[in-house]
Amino acid sequence: MLGEVEFRGDDVAPADRFDYWREQVLGSFVPMDILSDHVADFAATQRILDLGDVRLRTTEHSPMTVRRTAHLIRRSDPGIYHLSFVAGGHEKVDHLGREAVYGVGDLALVDTSRPQHVELGTGESGGQARGTGVYVPRELMPLPAKSVEKLINRPMSGREGVGALLVQFLTQVVRDSGSYRPADGPRLGTVALDLIAMLFAHALEAEDTLAPEARRRSLLLRIKGFIQHRLPDPDLTPAAVAAAHHISLSYLYRLFEDEEATVAAWIRRQRLERARRDLADAALRSTPVHAIATRWGFPRAADFTRAFRTTYGMPPTTYRNEACQSAE
Repeated sequence: MLGEVEFRGDDVAPADRFDYWREQVLGSFVPMDILSDHVADFAATQRILDLGDVRLRTTEHSPMTVRRTAHLIRRSDPGIYHLSFVAGGHEKVDHLGREAVYGVGDLALVDTSRPQHVELGTGESGGQARGTGVYVPRELMPLPAKSVEKLINRPMSGREGVGALLVQFLTQVVRDSGSYRPADGPRLGTVALDLIAMLFAHALEAEDTLAPEARRRSLLLRIKGFIQHRLPDPDLTPAAVAAAHHISLSYLYRLFEDEEATVAAWIRRQRLERARRDLADAALRSTPVHAIATRWGFPRAADFTRAFRTTYGMPPTTYRNEACQSAE
């Protein structure tokens, strides 16, 4: 699994939770001071995943105020961009002389080498503030620092387009962290960096400023995201994918040359994997096999059965029976 550090407030006595959390954050690689009106009942959890040069963090916590002061910057200045996604609650950020408010679905960029004041609160329904953050060394960003500065403390959307693709990727990495090997961490970090660069370039309307290899990887990731969202469409073919991205079919094939499968094989495998998961889901036991096949882009039951048997070594009905029996 990926390298991971986890903090759970429930592991600490209630009276000590806020002080312990504050010490954890002050002693982190980007030290910050914390204030809160909820010291007596403070709650917090945090996970930090090691993705090589990139770090991924998820948090859930009571309302609090976070400050990165000039003193703390002198104490530790790793030169990092911090891009955060608001998953629950809201953020009010005072940074670089700008004030901005972020709600659920927004992406916020700050420069940890500059002072900042951030108020993190819950929504109207209460609960905890929730978020996901990515820490990227500035020198790894393939865009000019002056260009990136234009995006600092200016809301970007994580609900659509490249922002949504980035959020989906980070969410999947967090959810499936136990299924990766440590060696996968740097590779996942590279993917995250490419998506962030593409998000910034898109926001700046400057995709041409990306290096050719970064543009190629970004386009491939965009294509894969497009495919995954359209797997149910039986007309999703390599030609349709190429047309949707305004590239030639031959260039699409070249993009997949370094992948483990051709584009057609990758589409088929993604469809089969989604169908396999549905077949193993006891809650879908009453759904006919052919309906699941159709749901994932196989309109002909015979084609689905043949492809499933070839990939998994048994017919889909047999697989469903064995998977459901194992779950009982």
